[in-house]
Amino acid sequence: MIPDRPLEVLKAIVRDYIASKEPVGSKSLVERHSFGVSAATIRNDMAILEEEELIVAPHTSSGRVPTDKGYRMFVDQLSEVKPLSSAEKVAIEGFLSKSSDLDETLGQTVRLLSQLTNQVALVQYPSLGRASVRHIEIISIDDKRLLLMLITDSGRIQQHVLEILGGYELGDVEKLRNLLNESLTGKGLSEVAAIAKTISQKATGKIKPLAERVTPELLALVDANTQEKILLAGTSNLARREDDFPGSISPVLEAIEEQVVMLKLISEMQADQHGVSLLIGRENSVDALSSTSVVVSGYENQGSEIAKVGVIGPTRMDYSSNIGAVRAVARYLTKSLGGPQ
Repeated sequence: MIPDRPLEVLKAIVRDYIASKEPVGSKSLVERHSFGVSAATIRNDMAILEEEELIVAPHTSSGRVPTDKGYRMFVDQLSEVKPLSSAEKVAIEGFLSKSSDLDETLGQTVRLLSQLTNQVALVQYPSLGRASVRHIEIISIDDKRLLLMLITDSGRIQQHVLEILGGYELGDVEKLRNLLNESLTGKGLSEVAAIAKTISQKATGKIKPLAERVTPELLALVDANTQEKILLAGTSNLARREDDFPGSISPVLEAIEEQVVMLKLISEMQADQHGVSLLIGRENSVDALSSTSVVVSGYENQGSEIAKVGVIGPTRMDYSSNIGAVRAVARYLTKSLGGPQ
């Protein structure tokens, strides 16, 4: 159990180091903060923190910097996170209100979050297991081409142009559209393949060959939704802070670009008391990310979490602001997808 004053000293060291990037000494702590005690007393408090491995001296006779454990205690002691400014809230609402479909919404989200935090931002596409068919549309383009559209409850729209060599009749297209929607609306994407096999059996007369042409293309659109992926923005923000990383920054950049690695990492992260999930330094299971912190929050559709959004940056990051930004953007994303705020 860390006494109250050493804990306040730790918080001051973390804040000062994040702001200045310079190791923090007892003299500067006395000058910048109202502890009401001498520098010698502060040095005793720092000795307690160092013994608990919460701070460390990067060089002999230098000031102290937080360790991963120190950052963790700092975050766990946060009583509140920094809220977004009115201008930032307006910017988020303005960005997301212009988005017409899921792809555009997620693209806007990840770029905006990167700008708000000056970190690498990421957003995960909703996974297959949590998406279902909202509607299937078939639109006539000309006498030999149709536009097939798959719309999911997560807001994603997949479409493909089919060429019907023998032509078609509009009445048959309408009948097939109705059959597809009767069979598939509300069904999970993971169920579509099995149900689709019965559609050609149900189709009769002239719509049977049309169904046999359309169904494989529909399954291809479903497959496109099953490919879990992450969008990234702001990798240049990480590169600009290269000196915050020991050695080369290349392993960090390579790990972030590995979709499978990042998907596994964030899928295992669970929200804490601030409504976000946070991994600091060596808490990360990925060795290449041991000098980074990852902050993510889930976004929802119809009351259930469907995927995550967050940021990655050096452990020397403004945790209060970044936690607040990630949490707020996740809520706005939920709102834009029609879920509860």
